[in-house]
Amino acid sequence: MSELDEARATFERAVSFLRGGNAAMTEQIARAALGDYPGEVNFLTLLGAALTRQGRPEDGADYLRQVVEGNPDYAKGHEQLGAAMLAMGRPGEAIESFRRALELNPAFDAAHLQLGQTLLSLGRETEANEVMESFVRQKPHRKRLAAAAELHRNGNYKEAEKIYRDILKEDPDNVSAMRLLALLAMKMEQYRDAVVLLKQVVKLAPDYRVALLDLGHAQTEMHELEDAVATIERAISLDPTSYGGYIALANALARSSRTNEAVAAYRQASELRPDLAGTYLGLGNVLKTLGHQREAIGAYRKGISLQPDFAELYWSLSNLKTFRFDPGEIEAMKAELAKPDLGDAAVVHFCFALGKAREDSGDYAQAFEYYDRGNALRRMQESYDPVHTEVIGERIRAVFTKEFLAQAAGGGHAAVRPIFIVGLPRSGSTLIEQILASHAEVEATHELPEGGRLIRFIDQRRVGRGHYPEAVSGFSAEEFATLGKRYDEETRRYRSGAPYFIDKMPNNFASLGLLSLILPNALFVNAMRDPMDTCLSCYKQLFARGQSFTYDLEDLGNYYLEYRRMMHHWHAVMPGRILDVQYENVVDDLETEVRRLLDYCGLAWDETCLDFHNTKRPIRTASSEQVRQPIYGDAVNYWKKFGNALNPLIEILDPIRGKVD
Repeated sequence: MSELDEARATFERAVSFLRGGNAAMTEQIARAALGDYPGEVNFLTLLGAALTRQGRPEDGADYLRQVVEGNPDYAKGHEQLGAAMLAMGRPGEAIESFRRALELNPAFDAAHLQLGQTLLSLGRETEANEVMESFVRQKPHRKRLAAAAELHRNGNYKEAEKIYRDILKEDPDNVSAMRLLALLAMKMEQYRDAVVLLKQVVKLAPDYRVALLDLGHAQTEMHELEDAVATIERAISLDPTSYGGYIALANALARSSRTNEAVAAYRQASELRPDLAGTYLGLGNVLKTLGHQREAIGAYRKGISLQPDFAELYWSLSNLKTFRFDPGEIEAMKAELAKPDLGDAAVVHFCFALGKAREDSGDYAQAFEYYDRGNALRRMQESYDPVHTEVIGERIRAVFTKEFLAQAAGGGHAAVRPIFIVGLPRSGSTLIEQILASHAEVEATHELPEGGRLIRFIDQRRVGRGHYPEAVSGFSAEEFATLGKRYDEETRRYRSGAPYFIDKMPNNFASLGLLSLILPNALFVNAMRDPMDTCLSCYKQLFARGQSFTYDLEDLGNYYLEYRRMMHHWHAVMPGRILDVQYENVVDDLETEVRRLLDYCGLAWDETCLDFHNTKRPIRTASSEQVRQPIYGDAVNYWKKFGNALNPLIEILDPIRGKVD
């Protein structure tokens, strides 16, 4: 191999490490190569880029200045110097470097993209648009990409997807088409496909900051949270002045239960763009999670001062539960709701916020009118099918019989001891969680999605054996153990090593048979509350996602009946495995119920469980502020305040009310 071939091979090896995210190895190779080839421009540029990637842009810029001073016509050197300037928080100088790179090489994709993004981040939209239009004109595919992107924006997803795929057949490394196809996958909630595509994009274009942010978002949605944080931090290192980068980082950190770090990221974003109300929504939400109510209220109100029609900020204030609007805020909400051009989402948020405001003032009739209007509009946005829910329930009960559970028992993954708190939302599950989390041997996580993911995992790998639940009827002990290990591994990101941990996803009530087989040491606590109070509380709550049965009184009543049928079944086929905890009993005699709960879990008595309201931990559910107070009985029989408005629900639930479950 000639000396030139050896140098080229070394350079390509160093580049591959840089593309793979190992900038430290790239630095090592580049420094060694410069010992053999002093002053070689490609290795100097690579060394500068590697140092920038490692958070040392000042050192990187020193080498890159040597490059452009000695080789003023080297476009790559100017482009990498621009990236270093961005990382140093000097966007003006970065723009100069990107423009010089494009003067030297007008077809330089990376410089085009970074210049456009930097101008946009500075609010110079006209210049940014000119740059991107020039970018589109450079290559024939770009006009087609622009047309496909327009179709994409207008909701013509199939046509857009066809164009993206056609372009990739002709040009397999077209990172723009690949990224847009990934965005389309995310729009369809196909996040796994999006992650695969975007990883290829950033492998081909390691400095494509927007693609890195997209990848971080997809990884966040996939709950690959450590990867998401690392990806987003890499994007921020390319442009520390990026507001969007810190918002994405805050979201991933909050989802990772790294709540204090999420607060810091939101504050950084607010310093970069203090004029954007959305930042204060996110900041308020994480402050609420930490129990910093006064600061959360301040953040929400700051957002409202910037954008008075931002309905979700008002709703977030009402969702603090213990907060009370002042008369001026109520009138402001009414004025906004009266505007004819208000979007559906804003109408829903204002209705739920005003419903809470009128309820707090004792006007239950008008409160219900607001709740009813908001729920009716939200129900139109949902695709919930109550018949499908009942059919699935019947199929589960038909598979998980007492005989089947006995036959399949004895396997699973016994290395963990989760406590599943199940039931309907708003049934006292957060109170139970807070009591248990006050014990020295128990840690709370939150409403984990992994239980539902197991069912999707089974469906994806059914291999001719049908869908869940029928698919599990032929599972071996090893297959049940594999599912248990999967749950264990995927939930470790939320846990810190306590002997017991809580999974408070209420919807797991339909999966207790499966969970008992894959996790033989699991404990199951069924949070119960008066059916009318439970369903009314659900009706008054605007859920972020996943509870689509709550926006219609008849749907709610019938769902409650299905939940009741399912729990009766589990008690019959799994006798002794489930502890029912009635909210009203906890209110009446806290100590007795706490002792029952700890005895069932095999936990020693701990007095701190009685002082649960003093336990400091992040709480992400709607009851977060309520469980930070001593127990109170105001919510018992609360439904009676709404009178005849609840007649549709009463008709469905009255036959079972008062019966012993």
